[in-house]
Order: sequence, then structure tokens, then C-alpha cells
Amino acid sequence: MSELEKTGVDETGGVVFEADRLEEFARRVFVQFGVRVSDAEEAARILSLADLRGIDSHGIARLHAYSRMLDKGRINPAPEMRIVRETPGTATVDGDNGLGLIVGPWANRLAMEKAEAVGTGWVAVRGSNHFGIAGYYVLEALERDQLGWAMTNTTKIVAPMWGAERMLGTNPIAIAFPGCEEPPIVIDMASPAAAYGKIEMAIREEKLIPEGWAIDRDGVPTTDPSEMADGGAMLPLGSTRERGGHKGYCLGAMIDILSGVLSGANWGPFTPVFTTDFEEPPRRVGIGLGHFFGAMRIEAFIDPDEFKRQIDDWIRTFRKTKPAPGTDGPIIPGDPEREAELIRRETGIPLVAAVVQDLREVAEISGVPFD
Repeated sequence: MSELEKTGVDETGGVVFEADRLEEFARRVFVQFGVRVSDAEEAARILSLADLRGIDSHGIARLHAYSRMLDKGRINPAPEMRIVRETPGTATVDGDNGLGLIVGPWANRLAMEKAEAVGTGWVAVRGSNHFGIAGYYVLEALERDQLGWAMTNTTKIVAPMWGAERMLGTNPIAIAFPGCEEPPIVIDMASPAAAYGKIEMAIREEKLIPEGWAIDRDGVPTTDPSEMADGGAMLPLGSTRERGGHKGYCLGAMIDILSGVLSGANWGPFTPVFTTDFEEPPRRVGIGLGHFFGAMRIEAFIDPDEFKRQIDDWIRTFRKTKPAPGTDGPIIPGDPEREAELIRRETGIPLVAAVVQDLREVAEISGVPFD
């Protein structure tokens, strides 16, 4: 049994690990690949937060892909981010092909600093890579009494409305609103029916996926995640036209344009791949992957205390909604992640066997002991 393990197995048969020990392992791996210590600490913290909040697809399970790309020289471990265009409230940042877990926080801090200075700050990023969970960045804004926005384009995996091939990424977006006595509202969502990481987890766990998530290589709807991975595609949020799939498609397109076109990054089917196994995009239309961050100082719009009281009232009003049959009533955005974090900080992080094996491979690649 690995020295990282805490309590054996969970109810699903997965092995449970202490969150701080996994975070330390990730930190040491990043440092081993040449990431600066302070950057490695933040990068590992982002992965750990994803696991704690129940977003398993973007937690320590991602360390394998980061490690392989760092090992192959496809990601710059010590980027020198620079501002290439700027106004008092906006900027475009070149990430120097850095780890997104380094570039993202740097650009997000720039947006928050601009908000402090002039009320709002908006930063577009090019030349980056996968930046972890979008929710991390908006939670950072809450610490400054700001409203944060975070979005990114990603490797093509989603078919456009009425299309049968991959053209858009899962393109997530996040925004958070602080309450006074109530916990914050935290919206963190992918623009297709689900994040691709959930497809990966379904494959690892040998489970089917819900209808409406994906199509196979022929464009036929499928519940087999392997058929989707083998040349198929994910569907926009809503899936079909009748179920509002055009709205999910438009949301993904908006994020792609703000993150990619506006920043000078690659967009749509030309976004770089987040692995060493897939074929490169057919051509480049920009520089690396793109992100888009926003920060808004609450007092630039309304008294912060009044805003937070109204958020409290909003939350309490919605919690009183008549429950749908067979449910406990409506949830507030951020509730599932908050509940998962409360539990996992006490009980640890459950990992399926495939992820544990990936971490053993990380140990072999990096030379950082796992056992």
C-alpha cells in the first residue's frame, strides 16, 4: 500500500488518499520538471482544490497529462508571462507556452489588480495550456471582495449544432457572487452536456454515460464513452435543437471567441491538444491555448454590504422553492462542490485504480517517489 494512502478503500472500491499528501506529491513532481517552487505550490493547490470539491476529472487525475507534456518539452515549466497590449482596465497576456496552472493565476491576478485600480479588469490570454478548474479563479476574486469571471477554450471535442465531428472544446466558464451570511454562489460549468473529464472517468470506471452527452464517429447518439473517445464527439449543452442544444452551442462559441480570437490564441478545431497521444491540429491560427479573465469591484456598482445582503436574500428565497417530486428541493450553484469539500477534507480523496496507476507512471517519469 502506498505511503500516501489514508484509509484503504471507499464505498466504490477506490483507494482513499489524504488530500495534503496528494498535493505535496503534485508539488514535488512539478518542481522536478523545472517549475518554480512558488508556481508549483499554486499549481498543486489548484489540482487539490478540484479533488476536494468533487471535480475529480480536473484534480490529481490530470497530473499524468501535465507530466507527460512537461517531460516531452511541450510545455514551458518556467514561463515569462508578458503583457502585449494594455489599457487601464484591460490587457492581453502572452503565456510563453507555460503550464496553464501558472499562466492562469498570473493573468487572473492582473485582472483583479486592474479592478482594484479602475473598477473592472479584463485580461485575455494566449500562449497558455490547460488551466485546471475555472472555479479556482473566481474563488480567488471573492477573497478580494470582487466578482470574478474565468473561461478558457480547450482541445476540440464537441460537435457544433447539427454537426457530426469535433470542432469546439468543452470551453468552461465560471463566475462567483459572495453572500453575507450565506456561502457564495459559485457557477462553474462546461459548455457541453458534461466536461470531457467525466467521459474519461467513465472509461476508467467502465461505466456508461447518460443519453445526450455524446455521439459516435458516425454521428449516432451513444452512451458508450469508448465510442465517443474513438472518433466520436460530445454534444453541446442541451444536445438536440428541441432540447436547447443551440443554446449550449452558442455558449461554447462565445467562450471560444473571447478566449481564442480576442486574445490571439488558437480557436475552434485549431486549439492545441492536451496530451502527447493525439494528432496535432490541421493548422495554427494563433498562439497556444486561450483564456479570458474578468474581475469587478462590487463597490464600483453598489454598496458591497447591500449586495451581499441581497445575495443572502436571493439564496434563501430560492431554497424555499417548492421541491420537485422525489427531490429535496432546489440547490444553489456551488452546493454540491461545497458539500464534497466538507466531506473530503475529513475523509480524504477517493481515486479509482486507473488514476492510481497513472500516478505510479508519473512517479516513474518524474523520479518522485509515490511508493
